[in-house]
Parts: sequence; structure tokens; C-alpha cells
Amino acid sequence: MTSLLIILCLALIGIVVVQIGRLTELAGSIRGEGETQLEINATQGKMMLAFMVIFLPACAISALYYQDSILGYGPHTSASDHGALIDSSFNITLFFTGIVFFLTHIALFWFSYKYSGKTNAKAAFMPHDNKLELIWTAIPAIVMFYLVSDGLVTWNKVMADVPVDAVVGQDYTEIHAQGMQFAWNLRYPGPDGVLGATNYKMIDGSNPIGQDWNDIENLDDFHPSEIVLPVGKPVRVRITARDVLHNFYLPHFRVKMDAVPGMPTYFVFTPNTTTEEYRQRLGELDRNGDPKYPEWHEPADETEPDGPRRWEAFEYELACAELCGKGHFSMRRLVKIVSEEEYEEWLENQSSYYLTTIRNTDKDPFAGQLLDTEIKARKTEFTDNLQKALSSETDKIVKLKYISYETGSAKLTALSKYELDNVVAALNKYANLTIEVAGHTDNTGSEEANLALSQARAQTVADYLTGKGIGAERLRVVGYGQLKPTDTNATEIGRENNRRTEFEILTQ
Repeated sequence: MTSLLIILCLALIGIVVVQIGRLTELAGSIRGEGETQLEINATQGKMMLAFMVIFLPACAISALYYQDSILGYGPHTSASDHGALIDSSFNITLFFTGIVFFLTHIALFWFSYKYSGKTNAKAAFMPHDNKLELIWTAIPAIVMFYLVSDGLVTWNKVMADVPVDAVVGQDYTEIHAQGMQFAWNLRYPGPDGVLGATNYKMIDGSNPIGQDWNDIENLDDFHPSEIVLPVGKPVRVRITARDVLHNFYLPHFRVKMDAVPGMPTYFVFTPNTTTEEYRQRLGELDRNGDPKYPEWHEPADETEPDGPRRWEAFEYELACAELCGKGHFSMRRLVKIVSEEEYEEWLENQSSYYLTTIRNTDKDPFAGQLLDTEIKARKTEFTDNLQKALSSETDKIVKLKYISYETGSAKLTALSKYELDNVVAALNKYANLTIEVAGHTDNTGSEEANLALSQARAQTVADYLTGKGIGAERLRVVGYGQLKPTDTNATEIGRENNRRTEFEILTQ
């Protein structure tokens, strides 16, 4: 029923408009076309003048009213070092174009009124005026020269790459952002501070960025779900695209660069305002204790009126500024700017993508080998366990976690030597240290066979140590078989824990 009434109303309005037009034509034919046209000219001139009086002040007033919501004004001054240059160039351009905007519109609407069609009116004939030609040529030329010069200086500063002598990881941080439909794949360098090489031909389900795993600089790189950066340190962003044109856009930092398929780009910027500092700016109070920016003190979630305010929930964001498809909206990523200490703490909690996803799979070129980082990590772990045993009054046992044997035999696997070398180093460091090398098994098989196997395995370890120059008198070799389990033998994991080699400190 409502839809029918709306249709009838629209039809009635159309009939009224048509009838008014017919009445106007009829009145014109009665009074004469010329007189009617003069009236129309006069009416339109007055309407133009009235529109100017309303339109131009409305432009100025609305700009002032909404200035706190516009980038570069109010609380939204740039959060990066170079952003101030961009905002300054925009303000200078706005100043001159604003003058032109108002002058040309005043002339447009005023001339429409003043020179509306009149009876017997004559146009002024002006064949040439050197002074006028000079004015409207020279002034725009000078203004354009200034704007182009200012813009060129700003462009060269903003688009400059890092200095050639800058050291990645020390003088600046480098990260990688790859746009795809419809997400950003982010990559950070690991402890080495260097991003590894990539190859688009290697992109697949387990390798979204196409990292070359033969490049050891890739092995510690990690893929976070958000961008976290330290305040006050330059950042160089490698920007690539996997499918169509995207755009790496950080509005609060005045960072905007296309991600072009097949053509890597970059952007360098230095964030100078942490996320928390920006929030405090948005939530600032005036002298009277009232919100300086009231709109930011509204609830962040309208369904929770007593919940966090908008300024408290504010986050920097990465967006795609290209219409790259229907899922374009989902390319939002959070950006957090934190102190150097918070950044270092965050880095420590990140895990290598290679180690967590690729390691020892069919994609791993180093499968069956130990990496330098793994060797160092295992040495640190062994040293920590040894120190705990040395300082303990009761628990003097050190489990050799990374010693293994071929199934059903006492033959050491190739990777066991790294753990055994740690034992050799410890015995060389502590000259008075004597130990009992103990072998243990699970309860699979007969007790006699397990006892013999554990004795053989312990002896194999002792033989390795003596072969490295450790005196046999410092070693006692014992096989306990299945007699001393540390876990249940009812599960595979429990049995695996029971199959172990360890040593007990006898004297130190």
C-alpha cells in the first residue's frame, strides 16, 4: 500500500510539473516570447546571485566545521616525519587554488546577474589589452612556478631512498608487504635484520610470498598478522603485488604507494607518534576539562554505551587505496607504533615462518641437516640444563635430548654429534667433573634385551667422548634398560620419553 501511495504521489508531481510548463508556454504566447525570455533572464540572474551568497559561505563554513576530521588538521597532523612536508605543500596549494576558486565563482555568478540578457543591450568590444594579457599570464605563471618548485623539493625529500651507507637492521628497518586479492602478506626479517630473496615462480600454498628457501637469509624471516614498528626509526617497505594493482596506504603517516605486479616499489618513512600518543591526542581535553574533539569521545561501539570511547579504541591501519575487486574492503591490517623496548619484546615473541611451516617438509632444501641457529639454540639449552644441575643439591641429572640411535641398535645418528660435542666442551671446561653415562629404554621387548641395548647405547656415547680426548676414568657407563621410566609406557609419547640417554654428575 505504501509503495502504491509513493508511486501515485510521484505521478501527481510529474503531472503538476508538466501543467506548469504548459501554463508558462501559454503565458509566453499571450505576452510575447521576447518579454518572457527577458523575465527568465532576470530571474535566473537573481537566482545565480542568491546561490553565490549561499554557496560560497557554505563552502568556507563547512571546511572550518569539518577541519578536525580532515587529515592534516585538528588532531590529525601527520604521524611521520615526512608527512609535515606533504601537509605543508597541500596547504600552500589550497591557499592559491582557494583564492582562484572564490574569485572565479564570484565572477561567474555576478556576471550571470549583471550581464543577463536585456533589450537593446550591446556587448563591449575589446580587441586587445596588453596590460590585461600580462596580468593573467604573469600571475598564474609565477604561482605555478612556485607550486611546482615547492612540490618538486617535497617530492625529492619524501621519495628519497635510504642512504647508500645505511646499514639495514641498524640504521633502518626493512619489511615486505605483498598485496593480493584480498589480503596483505607481511614479512619481517629475523635476527639477521635482512630480508631473504624471493621468486614469484616459488609462490604456492605453503609459500605465499615466494621465498627462496635456498637463501639462508630467508630462514629467520617471519610473517606477522599486523605491522608493528618502533617510533623514531626509519622504515623501508618493499611493496609488491601478486595479481592485480593494489596500493599500500597508511593515511595517518602520509604513505601511499602503488603495488604493481612485476614491478617492485618501495617507500621510506619514519613514524614519530606512537599509537598511544595518537590516542591521547584524539582524547585531549580543553582548559575547562571538556573534550576538545567531542566526536572522539563517543562510544566506539554504539551497542556498548559504557564501553571504550572512540579515541581509546583508535588504531592506525594499512589499507588498499585501489579498487582491486569485490573483496577490496578486507585488505585492512592493523598498524602499531610502539617504543623501541616494546618493539624488541614483540620481536622476541615472533617465530620464523620457515621453522614453523617449511622445516623438514618436502619443500625444505635443508631437511636432515641442522642449521646454525638450531645448533646454537641446542647448545644454549644444554648449557642452561648443565648449570641447573651444577647448582642443584639434589637433581644432578642432565638429559641429552638430542641424542638418538638407529632403530633397535646402539648406532648413533649423524645429528647426535652436536649434542655430544656439547658434553665434550663441558667436560673440558670443568676439569674435575666426573659423570655417569646412563642408557634407558621403554618396556617394549624383553627386560634382558632392553638392558643390553641400553648398556650398549651408553657405551657408544662413552666411546665417542673418549675418542674426543676425555679420560675414561671420568666416565661410568651404566645401562638401566626399562627399570627407571620417567613417563608412562602406555602411550607412544610416554615410551618416547622413556627411551633416553642422560648423565648424572658424580663429582664437580
